[in-house]
Amino acid sequence: MAAANAGRSLRRVPTLIRSDYGRSLPRLAVTTGEPAGIGPDLCLQLAARASYPAELVFLGDPDLLSQRAKQLGLSLNFQGFDPQATPVAQVPGCFNLLSVAVDQPVCCGQLNPANAGYVLQLLDLAIDGCLSGAYAGMVTAPVQKSVINGAGIPFSGHTEYLAARSATEQVVMMLVAGALRVALVTTHLPLRQVADAITPELLERVIRVLDASLTAGLGRAPAILVCGLNPHAGESGYLGREEIKVIEPVIRTLAASGFDLTGPLPADTAFTPAQLEGTDVVLAMYHDQGLPVLKAQGFGGAVNVTLGLPFVRTSVDHGTALDLAGSGRADPGSLVAAVETALEFIT
Repeated sequence: MAAANAGRSLRRVPTLIRSDYGRSLPRLAVTTGEPAGIGPDLCLQLAARASYPAELVFLGDPDLLSQRAKQLGLSLNFQGFDPQATPVAQVPGCFNLLSVAVDQPVCCGQLNPANAGYVLQLLDLAIDGCLSGAYAGMVTAPVQKSVINGAGIPFSGHTEYLAARSATEQVVMMLVAGALRVALVTTHLPLRQVADAITPELLERVIRVLDASLTAGLGRAPAILVCGLNPHAGESGYLGREEIKVIEPVIRTLAASGFDLTGPLPADTAFTPAQLEGTDVVLAMYHDQGLPVLKAQGFGGAVNVTLGLPFVRTSVDHGTALDLAGSGRADPGSLVAAVETALEFIT
């Protein structure tokens, strides 16, 4: 079921549908994430040096952020966000803040389930602002899934939460590191549940979202390399039959209607230079099938992109790094890349 890929080389292309945004300068919501982690640090570091032709609106607790800035030795001009004011460009040292209070005092590196509601409130405000048109898009600092669940709130990740809150039927998680793009059929699931989750209906929806999103940037159907689920892509059914029963039929049907699909290929050879030649995106079946390869290539500078939402959303490629919170050693490179990627598609 391989489609012809001759003559194309792997290259960076836009990965999101551009937003229709009418202001002279766009506004971008930036959530500061888990308060005990490095999210606040990264946002403060970004604001200390960032200059963009857009207004960045940071969402977080003013006392927490002011205290953390002192810990990091950063001199910032904190100012309250005025949604009625004309958007102004981000300049170094300016921290434009939509104030949201934490529920309990925060100590660096010490998770507190009492602040789980605060973390979700940041997301809700950003989502609502994007849906209303107040923001052109949103960038998210990392959150700690375990502490949110520990507070009794079911939460499997940003991607799933954004989809539910925006009433989006199907979203696709895709990470970008330079020219390499890796999208996922399933996201934050225990490995034991993955095979049952991959149905023909899910796989087709994911491919359609991926194709539509990338087509907007490429001006043509993207070349999608689809991984198998099992070792050796099932080896003709001897190592699993998901390829035969689910993956191959979907690829065959969609390829017949014009989708540019190759696969299913064994994941252990899908990322070789020869296979990536002419490929626009690799579609992995589960989280740890594709993302270790991408993160080995570009960790700390990769960007998490959510495709299929009615607004632009990007994020960092890492977690909360509790041991680095307040130390000044956290690298803001991925957050910088996430903001720049979001701005590429809203300006």
